[in-house]
Amino acid sequence: MSLAHTAAEYMLSDALLPDRRGSHFKGLRLELPLDRMVKFVAVGFPLLLMSLTLAQEFSSGSPISCFSPSNFSVQQAAYIDSSCWDSLVHHEQDEPGRYKMKSLWPHKALPYSLLALAMVMYLPVLLWQYAAVPTLSSDLLFIISELDKSYNRSIRLVQHMLKIQQESSDPHIFWDELEKARKERYFEFPLLERYLACKQRSHSLVATYLLRNSLLLLFTTATYLYLGHFHLDVFFQEEFSCSIKTRLLSDKTHVPDLIPCRLTSLSIFQIVSLSSVAIYTLLVPVIIYNLTRLCRWDKRLLSIYEMLPAFDLLSRKMLGCPINDLNVILLFLRANISKLISFSWLSVLCVLRDTTSQKHNIDTVVDFMTLLAGLEPSKPKYLTHRVCDEHP
Repeated sequence: MSLAHTAAEYMLSDALLPDRRGSHFKGLRLELPLDRMVKFVAVGFPLLLMSLTLAQEFSSGSPISCFSPSNFSVQQAAYIDSSCWDSLVHHEQDEPGRYKMKSLWPHKALPYSLLALAMVMYLPVLLWQYAAVPTLSSDLLFIISELDKSYNRSIRLVQHMLKIQQESSDPHIFWDELEKARKERYFEFPLLERYLACKQRSHSLVATYLLRNSLLLLFTTATYLYLGHFHLDVFFQEEFSCSIKTRLLSDKTHVPDLIPCRLTSLSIFQIVSLSSVAIYTLLVPVIIYNLTRLCRWDKRLLSIYEMLPAFDLLSRKMLGCPINDLNVILLFLRANISKLISFSWLSVLCVLRDTTSQKHNIDTVVDFMTLLAGLEPSKPKYLTHRVCDEHP
């Protein structure tokens, strides 16, 4: 019998999780994978386009080419190009002697508008970093630690039960004490469960998460409006008529009223506009999906931890409306599942519990580990019958 108890002790010792104080909790994921992808694309893509635009401008020279009269010198032609690029005003004859002016400034403001777009898209990320990350980090550290500690407490409890059962001379005393402990709920460790129930009534994290994604949708809509109102108006404007008869040249008769110019960077402008619309259109469903995840519970994670004696949020039906901080925390626990060593152990125990023949007597990890250690999860029948015979 001692050999069986020794083997059970070794099995229980191996089931204990190692102490993970210190560096193991470094590197927590405080952004969900989809949120991180949205951040990189929404912020990084306009920066990439801006760098490509500036590189094209520096490599190809002036993005404008004006057709100056043949009697102009090289310096005068360069002055015309510079002056027309500075003004970027198209003069179109509306009536005889009257001109209608149209500004083409989006071509000149393209790199700066892309930089402004990247900065605006980074504002929701800053909001999340400063408003939610400190609280979320402390919550995750505490919950992950307590989940693993609750698992270890269950294993140590079974070790203690095995030791008491081995040292007990009268089996009735052991089983009576065990039934009393189960009845009085001494096996439970309610700190974690009450903390999670408290988070279910809190809404600071979920409000920040909703605000972050709502701002992303708002800024994306503003980007559509900007591109549609300003870029679409000059999208096909490749040639324009420029007037340079200003200041010193206003009274020069040999200078023509209008000089035809051509935008050599129109194709870059069109590619940037179309690609921006396409990328942000693809991001919109992802952002909406991030918001819809708050409308349902991740019950798989909760159901696995139902094996802990103090964790019965599902069985007590404490889960109500999913739009609260607890649901956000569950999403981040799923993202940091590699930090939860107890999750893999409990997942295996859940699978084994479903295949055991005594499924009806197993509710928690304590019940299952007592069965694996050679103890019955409830009082043996022959002891029950004997007690009934002694006390008819």
